[in-house]
Amino acid sequence: MTRTERLIDDVRSRILSGALAPGDRLASVRRYAALMMVSPSTVVEAYERLAAEGVIRARRGSGFYVSGISLAARSLTDNTTPLLRDVDPFWVSRQSLDAGKEELTPGCGWLPADWMPNEALRKGLRQLTRLPDTLLTDYGSTHGSTTLRRLLLARFAQEGLSASMEQLMLTGSGSQALDLLCRFLLRPGDSVVVDDPCYFNFQALLRTHQVNIVGVPYTSTGPDIAVFEQVLATVRPRLYITNSALHNPTGACLSAQTAYRVLSAAAAHETLIIEDDIFADFEPEPSPRLAIPDGLDRVIRMGSFSKTLSASVRCGYIACRAEWIEGLADLQIATNFGGPSPLSSELIANVLGGGSYRKHLNEVTTRLDRARKEAIEHLDALGITPWMVPRGGFYLWCRLPEGIDSTAIARRCRQDGVVLAPGNVFSVTQSAAEFLRFNVAHLNTRVFSVLKRAIAEHQNK
Repeated sequence: MTRTERLIDDVRSRILSGALAPGDRLASVRRYAALMMVSPSTVVEAYERLAAEGVIRARRGSGFYVSGISLAARSLTDNTTPLLRDVDPFWVSRQSLDAGKEELTPGCGWLPADWMPNEALRKGLRQLTRLPDTLLTDYGSTHGSTTLRRLLLARFAQEGLSASMEQLMLTGSGSQALDLLCRFLLRPGDSVVVDDPCYFNFQALLRTHQVNIVGVPYTSTGPDIAVFEQVLATVRPRLYITNSALHNPTGACLSAQTAYRVLSAAAAHETLIIEDDIFADFEPEPSPRLAIPDGLDRVIRMGSFSKTLSASVRCGYIACRAEWIEGLADLQIATNFGGPSPLSSELIANVLGGGSYRKHLNEVTTRLDRARKEAIEHLDALGITPWMVPRGGFYLWCRLPEGIDSTAIARRCRQDGVVLAPGNVFSVTQSAAEFLRFNVAHLNTRVFSVLKRAIAEHQNK
């Protein structure tokens, strides 16, 4: 990397981390040259190249300023290979989030409201009224609620994961946890490995950090380990991001053998791992994890409570090396000024600490098992087959009849008020056109009817 490229990388990193915001003035040429120990002409060249890209702009007699459109925003729109709107993750998310009461969302990633522990949440809200006034008015602490963190550590210990308070912090959500980790660990141009298919927001978020995304085929026992090992040896990625338990979108779980080889390859090539454990509580029995044998050395655990408790009460967490927590907390201050809402944290702690949570999970697991079996029967009648039958959770990753494109089906069903999640939304290589991800908790006779009509129209063309 040349000196000029090093300066360009530094400015980009400052913008992406939030240290420089749109409209902020950059350091003068002479000051930045002295800071970076380069010549003023090198700074001028770097600034001019950034200005040519539209990242910064010059004001005559005043200096250089960050442009009004941030790098993150530009990276979401400057796509050299535009996706059809039906397979754009943001389109799918917006359609699901903004759906009206009459619309159906079997492509969404959450449980219906009447499946959630609403009475326990209401009870928890009533208990909050007896807590100090500061809970209602103050910012959240930088590391989050001590009560909730202790509960999480106790849950970790039951799994066999030993961690301390110094290794755990709360965040505003699971998505924010991943964003903070990317800001902390990545620089533009780094390579990151994801599963193919994978949760589509992993890809969307990584694009905002201007990294090279590399997909590895996912199997019923984890990533294709031969390909994974080859990619790590040739690409030398900084990160691997995955769900080990009830993988999104496939529903698969990691095997012990694959977990061992993933950890061995990551250690050999100095690759860090982010393990999103958000679906773990839906498992009937715990499957192998990466964080437990690793001991939070190279593996970072993150998660949230939006799938099991409430997507409205946002709170996530990060468990990692103690020496990283302070830097992550500083980033959270810079981007959110403090930790998650104290109200959200204490409400979640009340529910988790009570006796109703385990009962709620047992009830939901039973309902999901029944819904999954019924869904498989109805989908089979349409020629739609599961890639595998998950041992828990609410996702079914299904293959459509031969020759049927899931994007076309999603487009047609949307006209009838049904929001689906077509396969290529989840695929880095755009190789999942024959798949749809279904949320079994949101399937019903109307969805099956709309699907049947859409498939028949497609086959009759």
